[in-house]
Amino acid sequence: MIEMPLEFQSQSITCRGVLYTPDADSRNLPCIVMAHGFGLTHASGLASFKEAFCQAGYAVFAFDYRHFGESDGQPRQTLSPRKEVADWLAALCFARKLDRIDGSRICLWGTSFSGGLVIAAAAKDGNVQCTISQCPMMDGLASLLGVIGYAGITQALRLTWHGTVDWIRRGLGMSPRYIASAGRPGELGMMTADDCRDGYVPLLADNAPNYVAAGVSYTIPLFRPTRLASKVICPALVQICDRDTVAPANAAAKAAEKMPNSEVKHYSVGHFDVYRGEALAQSIEDQLEFLGRQLPVFH
Repeated sequence: MIEMPLEFQSQSITCRGVLYTPDADSRNLPCIVMAHGFGLTHASGLASFKEAFCQAGYAVFAFDYRHFGESDGQPRQTLSPRKEVADWLAALCFARKLDRIDGSRICLWGTSFSGGLVIAAAAKDGNVQCTISQCPMMDGLASLLGVIGYAGITQALRLTWHGTVDWIRRGLGMSPRYIASAGRPGELGMMTADDCRDGYVPLLADNAPNYVAAGVSYTIPLFRPTRLASKVICPALVQICDRDTVAPANAAAKAAEKMPNSEVKHYSVGHFDVYRGEALAQSIEDQLEFLGRQLPVFH
């Protein structure tokens, strides 16, 4: 697998990623454009997916969002769903123009939070060949209600308070108010169900700290990719973890029902189980089978 660091512009901010190809000589490759989920970088636990796709003959362009990882943008760790959708569209436009890529054969691949982002990006672009959404967050409002369900209304109020402080601080030109991306039950964090911290922290690369600016607590409930799902007319694989505490399974199922060409796979695991062991192997197998039909590699 050959790695080539690259950078592109997204609304005048430099984002960075890596193009992975099976070898140094291949041309006209179908390409999977990939980014990670909530607060994470593409170096955080996605190596198995990149390697499997390259071994199957695909190129992979994996990138980091602005404000995260290797990409520019200040202040750091500030997450905006709207801006991340814009980064997806910019990465897609960039990938289509790469010399070794067949720009007419692109798949958008997302997991967790980015599983919803790819739906929004595909709906807005209208010309991708297929999408893959693994354990996708399709409805931010449903996710917030899920937090209230497992952590109580007090936790939601705590998140709102710290989010308000964050927005005020940034509005005054001060540094953000940060909170944990994932914590243990009872702790202050965006995700604090029983399996969240132990599932999230092992994924963290060196360039992905376990915190985000607290103001994201306001924007998450407003980000509802399910509202755009009907506009995704390309084939779409939706992989649902039935015991998901982070991205409600019923919201993902409802979004898939709205897509005219969706395929749904269910896994009897939690949100973070799909990144390891048998669930990981099954997820990759299902993704490769889907890609083989929708985005075949021509040798």
